[in-house]
Amino acid sequence: MSTAADSPTDARPLPRTDPPTTGRAEAGTRDGRPAPARTRYLGMLFAVAIAAAAFNLRPVVTSLGPLLDQVRADLGMSATVAGLLTAVPSLCFALFGLAAPALARRIGPIAVVTAGMGAITLGVLARSFAGGTAVFLLLTALALAGVAVANVLIPVVIKRYFPDRVGPMIGLYSMALSAGTALAAAVTVPLTSALGGDWRLGLGVWAGVGAVALVLWLATLLLHRERAGSAASRAAERLPILRSRTAWALACFFGLQATGAYVTMGWMPQIFQDAGISSSTSGVLLALTMVVGVPVSFVLPNWAARRGDQRIFVVVLAACGIAGYTGLALAPAGAPWVWAALMGLSNCAFPLVLTMIGLRARTSGGVAQLSAFAQGLGYLISIPGPILIGSLYQATGQWYLPLGFLAFLLLPQMAFGLRAALPRSIEDEAVRPAAPAAS
Repeated sequence: MSTAADSPTDARPLPRTDPPTTGRAEAGTRDGRPAPARTRYLGMLFAVAIAAAAFNLRPVVTSLGPLLDQVRADLGMSATVAGLLTAVPSLCFALFGLAAPALARRIGPIAVVTAGMGAITLGVLARSFAGGTAVFLLLTALALAGVAVANVLIPVVIKRYFPDRVGPMIGLYSMALSAGTALAAAVTVPLTSALGGDWRLGLGVWAGVGAVALVLWLATLLLHRERAGSAASRAAERLPILRSRTAWALACFFGLQATGAYVTMGWMPQIFQDAGISSSTSGVLLALTMVVGVPVSFVLPNWAARRGDQRIFVVVLAACGIAGYTGLALAPAGAPWVWAALMGLSNCAFPLVLTMIGLRARTSGGVAQLSAFAQGLGYLISIPGPILIGSLYQATGQWYLPLGFLAFLLLPQMAFGLRAALPRSIEDEAVRPAAPAAS
């Protein structure tokens, strides 16, 4: 539960409230708090804004992949630069995500997320007009910077303003993120074709979706009038988080699950095609992997938040991944729909780790630091994964070793997840040792 020590005076939770009994709600109450009706409507706006923001956090990347060949040909982009482009998201998520808590302390998390939506909208729109590779990369990085700060701070916003509904709100956030990921991957190519086949229109149209989220967050910012915390509260939010074993476990768990997710998105169609499955069917299988995560991402955080610890979910999701990778290695064309569904379930470790980040800190300031640390370090851990899998495949010409390696990585992922799932608080683990008493 957020306290006055970790949040601004006007950063009050948005509880469920019953409709007013009178025919018209008053503008406010005597102590300056919003009237129940206004609080309810502001909470609804907040929830819609969170879902809209989450929907925009992956199309920056997943809309580009299907059109990358056209982009390379038009901009004269080399294969080396194209390979670098696949590593840019994780790098931006790590670097800009680590800066998010400091920005939130200065101007408030709502303002930073609003700015992030603006960066996504501007970056996606402007890169569709880029005339060269360098400008395209720079504008993509701008959009990814917006994604990075929103990645880190939306769990903070949920913890601060929905402290009694962390599970359901993380579920809404994760479901919308999965939906945006799947939709961008599935419709970008047919949408581009419908718009005349120009990749610039196919990528630029996603800026319209970003603009909707930006308007919602601007409205939330104006209505809520968030203020940054006082100097005392900012100081209280800083924790020696490197002392927390839970924080380290969450970071490693996050990094290993991200490794599997990025390998799945990048290499799964190739794996199926090498097994003799058509390119169109392999694309549908990839979409299935993403679609499976939509309903599961909604219900899993709620289930996880109701338990004292989340170890059972860590084990079940890892087991799904091991089964999926084993099936892909031994009989990829035998039951491809089953393997795709199992990998989709395994990738639901992402909403699980987001839920645990929200539950492993008592205050929104603690969540901000934990989210930045776990996601920042986690995304750095995930960078070598897709590159290493590609190298193993190139060296052997087969998928047995790469898929076996991915299955093996689920063992340390499970170990770190079991440690992170214990009902402990980073505020307890990250306390500084008391100074010895003077003799």
